[in-house]
Amino acid sequence: MKVITSARNDNLKRINEIYKVLKKNDFGYLIEENTFFRKFPFLRNYKAENEGKFLDESVPLRVRKVLEELGPAYIKLGQMLSTRPDLIGIEIAEELQQLRDNTPITPFDEMKEVIEGELNQPIENVYSTIDEIPVGSASIGQVYKAKLKSTGEEVAIKVQKPNSREIIESDVKIMKFLAERIGKFVLTSETFNLSAIVNEFERSIFKEINYLEEVMNMQNIENNFKNISYIKIPKAYTEYCSEKIITMELIEGVSVNDLIEGDYPHINKKRIANYGIKSYFKQILIDGYFHADPHPGNLIVTKDNKLCYIDMGMMGILSEDFKENLAEFLLLLISGNTDNIIKQLIYMDIISPSQNTPELQADINDLLNLYYGAELKNMDGAIKDLLNAMIKNNIILPNEFIMIGRGIVLVEDTGKKLDPNFNAASELKKLSRKIVINKYKPGRLAKVSLNYLLQLEHLAKDLPDTINSTLSKLEEGNIEVKLKHEKIDHIINQLSISLILSSLIIGSSLALITDVGPTLFGFPILGLIGFVFSGVLGAYLVLINVMKK
Repeated sequence: MKVITSARNDNLKRINEIYKVLKKNDFGYLIEENTFFRKFPFLRNYKAENEGKFLDESVPLRVRKVLEELGPAYIKLGQMLSTRPDLIGIEIAEELQQLRDNTPITPFDEMKEVIEGELNQPIENVYSTIDEIPVGSASIGQVYKAKLKSTGEEVAIKVQKPNSREIIESDVKIMKFLAERIGKFVLTSETFNLSAIVNEFERSIFKEINYLEEVMNMQNIENNFKNISYIKIPKAYTEYCSEKIITMELIEGVSVNDLIEGDYPHINKKRIANYGIKSYFKQILIDGYFHADPHPGNLIVTKDNKLCYIDMGMMGILSEDFKENLAEFLLLLISGNTDNIIKQLIYMDIISPSQNTPELQADINDLLNLYYGAELKNMDGAIKDLLNAMIKNNIILPNEFIMIGRGIVLVEDTGKKLDPNFNAASELKKLSRKIVINKYKPGRLAKVSLNYLLQLEHLAKDLPDTINSTLSKLEEGNIEVKLKHEKIDHIINQLSISLILSSLIIGSSLALITDVGPTLFGFPILGLIGFVFSGVLGAYLVLINVMKK
């Protein structure tokens, strides 16, 4: 990103705002070390530099405060990172789970302009009434109650706040700019891989702010549950939907958050807990299309005691093979077999063979011994501890696997709060066994065998040409070997300066013996200048090496 062009002033102003927030929370060095001070090591603030290398116990809290103060895009970034302890560490991830949208409510007049602009007509042509006080507000959008003029149906209108996309686009560019530069000098950033984190955030946030994506998600998950009587998915009125507005069926009922805290005699909490776990396991093990954030605030019990999922901006998608392998993995986890669990994780490409260390095996053995001393009833603790064991061993996990693990923890934790005798393991075991048995049915095996035969046929056809091509390149000496050099830029820079220094010393020596030009103390001035400059340059090189030690 170039922080120039017509938006240069806005970008610089925003970077200055970010710097002030970072400095206020003792992270100012992240910007300072990208200025001219970085070119002159003897002017660096070594206290700040050392703070960048060694994280203390206050860092998670300070990171959360920075993200909250920087606004919507950064709050969303923090919420995404709270689900990725493998990327940022368990302590920071747990702190970021407390992030809350703290943006003020946008006045209705401004939101009305967005609605009319998206519908291309006056608001009263579509809605006979609309409550100007939002029933929900977040950093990006607000939700209003209304009635459709054409049918009189009560609806909820989810509206994106003005200029949300433009603000997020600008902030994402600045995030990428800073991540690229911070990653070059902050040692701890190598572990966090800041550029990869920002790229993943960019992909997810732009899906989330395109409301048509959420409309498609609603339709897909509604289709998956069309034969399940106890699950409700809001209907979307697609003729009144766009990238910035969703008109959907109004769902009235009791939030599962409120159900956990309150007393509602007409609602069977035990049954709702069972609905939650059965519907979530169906999503991950059968449909391969699941709600990415099934926390109790996104679940509503309707007036007819159905469980309704809302806020489907982000969904997880799994392949057929991954679903089957996941079912096998969960069965192995329930059975408590360490060796086979690790083999399955390798087979699923969640960990590599080189990551199968004695330390990882010992950690998994320890947690299984902890959970299998008694009958395993709850999966959330086992899943969470397994993820933490892999994170402890520096394993970067696939996003889908993290999402599934977090989803199981959320849904089961909700179930236990609703029903103290809740047993998720039995339901999971039953469903996983069914999937594994289906995997080996004759019809399924015949289909898989046919696919493998087709792949073998293609391989057999291409193999002779591939071998001939490789042998020809070997005969002609055209095989290329690419070597990747890492972390040698500073060596190259010092080598370049050393060569320049050597040239200056030789040139200055020649100038001293030529006896040409003006002199000072009997020596040619040109030679003396060369020696002085060489001395300064040499001292600079020595200073760099001393400071690095």
